[in-house]
Amino acid sequence: MNANTIKFIKVTFFTNKIMRVLEKFRDFAPALLRYGLGLVYLWFGISQWLNPNYFIGYLPSFIFNSGFAQTFVLINGTFEIIAGILLILGIFTRIVALLLGLHLLAILIDLGYGDVAIRDFGLAISTITIALFGNDKYCLGRRIWKKKRTQ
Repeated sequence: MNANTIKFIKVTFFTNKIMRVLEKFRDFAPALLRYGLGLVYLWFGISQWLNPNYFIGYLPSFIFNSGFAQTFVLINGTFEIIAGILLILGIFTRIVALLLGLHLLAILIDLGYGDVAIRDFGLAISTITIALFGNDKYCLGRRIWKKKRTQ
């Protein structure tokens, strides 16, 4: 065997070993995505309550000029806090994820192209993916509704 063949065998062995380890944690993937995105939405919601003036600049002009801009930011922050908590807990997972994903897509339309919009696009697609997947194995809602059905 030449050196390249030995290197290929070592890389293949190492890669296969990593894949076997990752496969053991496959069931955690949807929950990990849900927890992570839930924390992101929770953080943004809390940030809107702590510093609403920072977020006013992201509002569409018709809301920005309405005199209710700060109130709108606080309402939006409340929505994101509640939705983030529900997403983390896995309660009403599909509807919450769908609402959050559509909410972000609406923000994207107003923001236009830019670095924030690209980030939000990734978050929106990831959130809609959760909506498509539905309850994962670790969703609290799955356990609650399962108990009610068996009673």
